[in-house]
Amino acid sequence: MTASTTLNAWAPRVLSITRIMSGLLLLAHGTAKFLNFPATDMHPPLSSLPGIAGVIELVCGVLIALGLFTRPAAFLASGMTAFAYFIAHFPKNFFPVANGGDAAVLFCFIFLYFIFAGAGPWSIDAQRGR
Repeated sequence: MTASTTLNAWAPRVLSITRIMSGLLLLAHGTAKFLNFPATDMHPPLSSLPGIAGVIELVCGVLIALGLFTRPAAFLASGMTAFAYFIAHFPKNFFPVANGGDAAVLFCFIFLYFIFAGAGPWSIDAQRGR
């Protein structure tokens, strides 16, 4: 058995681990906004753009972490993070590392990947045959 074969065998599990961690990190953005955990200074009203983003972060973060309706949740999360980047970060500077938007860009492309790759074997979607 070659190293490549071993790595290929683990690819679906690593997809699941990446999905779980990405979902939990997205969820943390929503809990910071509405539950003050972890504590931040950001407490937007629900009807504001950051408030709507917070709701999407909470809901999609839970769904993605659990691997439930992963593709639609990832679609919504990818679009939201792209929108957040262009509204909040891009106007400050062209380069993500200079405008503080690298996390938004990375989230956008990771969630875009989940739209096509699915949730992986360690997910509710996999148990339900989706």
